[in-house]
Amino acid sequence: MNPNSRIVIAGIFTVVLLIYLIRLFYVQVLNEQYKLSANNNVIRYVTDYPARGLIYDRKGELMVFNEAVYDLMVIPRQVKELDTTEFCRLADISKEEFIRRMQKAKKFSRFKSSIFEKQIPPEQYALLQEKLYKFNGFYVLPRTLRKYPTKSAAHALGYIGEVDEKLIAKDPYYQMGDYIGISGIEQSYEKELRGKRGVRIVMVDVHNREKGSFEDGKYDSVSVAGEDIMLTLDAKLQAYAETLMQNKAGGIAAIEPQTGEILAILSSPTYDPNIMVGKARNKNYALLSTDPYKSLFNRAMMAYYPPGSTFKLASALSAVNEHIVGPGTSYPHSFVVGSKSVKCHPHPPIALEGSIQYSCNPYFCNVFRSFVDNKKYGTSENGYRVWREYIMSFGVGKKIGVDMPHELPGLLPAPEFYDKIYGKGRWKASTIYSLGIGQGELGITPLQMANITAVIANRGYYYTPHIVKAISGKPNTTRNLSEKHSSKVAPESFTVVIDGMQKVVEAGTARVARFGNTVICGKTGTAQNPHGKDHSLFVGFAPRENPKIAVAVMVENSGFGATWAAPIASLMMELYLTDTITRPDLEKRIMEGDLLKDYPLPGTKIKIAPPAKRDSVWQETEQPVVLTENKKQN
Repeated sequence: MNPNSRIVIAGIFTVVLLIYLIRLFYVQVLNEQYKLSANNNVIRYVTDYPARGLIYDRKGELMVFNEAVYDLMVIPRQVKELDTTEFCRLADISKEEFIRRMQKAKKFSRFKSSIFEKQIPPEQYALLQEKLYKFNGFYVLPRTLRKYPTKSAAHALGYIGEVDEKLIAKDPYYQMGDYIGISGIEQSYEKELRGKRGVRIVMVDVHNREKGSFEDGKYDSVSVAGEDIMLTLDAKLQAYAETLMQNKAGGIAAIEPQTGEILAILSSPTYDPNIMVGKARNKNYALLSTDPYKSLFNRAMMAYYPPGSTFKLASALSAVNEHIVGPGTSYPHSFVVGSKSVKCHPHPPIALEGSIQYSCNPYFCNVFRSFVDNKKYGTSENGYRVWREYIMSFGVGKKIGVDMPHELPGLLPAPEFYDKIYGKGRWKASTIYSLGIGQGELGITPLQMANITAVIANRGYYYTPHIVKAISGKPNTTRNLSEKHSSKVAPESFTVVIDGMQKVVEAGTARVARFGNTVICGKTGTAQNPHGKDHSLFVGFAPRENPKIAVAVMVENSGFGATWAAPIASLMMELYLTDTITRPDLEKRIMEGDLLKDYPLPGTKIKIAPPAKRDSVWQETEQPVVLTENKKQN
């Protein structure tokens, strides 16, 4: 071998040796990752869960806060020489349960920690912590659970629960043991409320006791608390509305018209949100799920109710704006359909304002026919399309975008729906006239009813109803809440309808709603329910000028709108506007009213808030409809 070859070979060996020496130096001195790995037997990785954001009402009253609890964690590989009897006594479990949980933990991982016992209350934690040093492989991790001091707004606030494998696969942020918002604003504002998880690396001794941070916390990541949220809800009004609705089924929504802020929203029967917290949540959820009154069902945003005579307002406004009817337009006191006729109480001839005041069904059946069958549209189908576009501009038949989950769009059939039933070109207004008085195939949620009322209060527009006012002290900008949605009805078209609504309260079907000197505009409704007693409805706003509150109340299976819904809405408006109640007798009657005793229960084949049947002729019992056979038409 020549000298040059020896030099090359020696050089190669020298370079390789240097690479190994440099790598060894980096591993042992510079890179502390391996140092961490070598210390795994004496260090513990502790998840630092952030405090979830607090929730306040519009006036700063605390509605949701956090309460400390503790999860008992286990690392199976470190569990050695365990006194099982004493441990089971402290943990208050049987030996069989201990074995089952240990097997589950080992199946998850022998080397990683998992939850052995979740949500231990502070008093039990205090007893356990004194003896925990005896049980290698076990340690306690602090957590928080939600607490609801007002015990109200369960459906709006929602609840939280532990993530499952499907959710973890969908969102890599989450890991086993994390909690997530499952319903209400806990769900829709999850990212704002949850904060950011951190990790602490701590040293432990042979007795599994923490001895301080590893490397002075050099490798720790700090948790970040969730953001606090201020709601648009008025906690006092919310709680009062729930008290008025106790022992009743239905939904209520109250909106500040000029902003779209939701002042109160509820579904009844409801429940104390505190029962959906902690270890009892699964058990209580199962009980509520089988509740015959559907307490988990959010009627305010998910129930499709026939709006009854409250819907006459939107239909009338559409006709006024299209110049199909005017303030002086009058119709006969009956509406004839084949062999049947719809009639009013005998009274002098009335025009539009009076028809609203007295809730005259034939008048609005004729309004609907005048609109849909109007020759200027060419065909009844085209007329119906125009009418439907007007109604949709009030936020009906579509989602209005509220910042809570599970909102439904309601039912407002397209022409194609009737084409399938009757055949294209083979139907007209007299075929579907019940839509004109808020029955037929219409299905509207209480939130949508309140939004229609806000449009009328504003003389033609609405802002997206929303429940979160501010996040971390700053105005809520997470959704497009400042966009103004205009209806197709011009401002000048509202005057005659609002005049009629004022007379409804002052001298019409809702005189019970009057209080003080406040000018209230409203409309009663009594919607026929094919599955039980009629539904009681009322929509209204106050005061007439510069309105502060628009309310919609639906009470299921309860009769006249003036009997239940109107008083409830009126009492809510009085409390909100004056902070007092001047009608204690009325308040007592409403609060003591028990309508659930006659509520149809399973076995009677009731459907919650079903869409109305197609061929029914519906009644508005404030102004009773008389359905008679018209033999001359036979």
